[in-house]
Amino acid sequence: MSSFTLRPWRQADAASVAAAADNPNIAANLRNAFPSPYTLADAEWYVNDCISKGEERQLTRAIIIEGRAAGSIGVFVRNDVYEKSAELGYWLAEKHWGRGVMTEAVRQVCQEAFGRFDILRIFAEPFADNLGSRRVLEKAGFTCEGTMRNGVYKNGRVHSYCMYALLREELK
Repeated sequence: MSSFTLRPWRQADAASVAAAADNPNIAANLRNAFPSPYTLADAEWYVNDCISKGEERQLTRAIIIEGRAAGSIGVFVRNDVYEKSAELGYWLAEKHWGRGVMTEAVRQVCQEAFGRFDILRIFAEPFADNLGSRRVLEKAGFTCEGTMRNGVYKNGRVHSYCMYALLREELK
């Protein structure tokens, strides 16, 4: 596994984020809110948004590899009838894929989120054909609870997505 650290965002991370995130292979597996191309202005907005929202209902971290932000991971507490659930989201620069970084980052951020928030479950919704992300979740202890057939529309194509969850009592 490659060496990495998770830490709170700093405004100085924006240039590294822009360089790492400007990749259509990353954007292809994320929601439309993640732009492609990914500009410095997009990165500055994202980093500032993570910082300004604080950590009362979210836990956002930069994934630092070799001193630079190479990805992002966050847990976002839901509201209304979902107030005991939080959503996990993440991305990593493509050159670091397949090295175990994201699996360990998911484990670490989930441990911290369960310790910080009054939640019972953390869920993630990868596209069904995103086998790498699905494998990350499975290796981190998440269970696939089902497939939502034809549930999302991205780049002119309909995709299915999967509902994965990790319950507090399943945390290792």
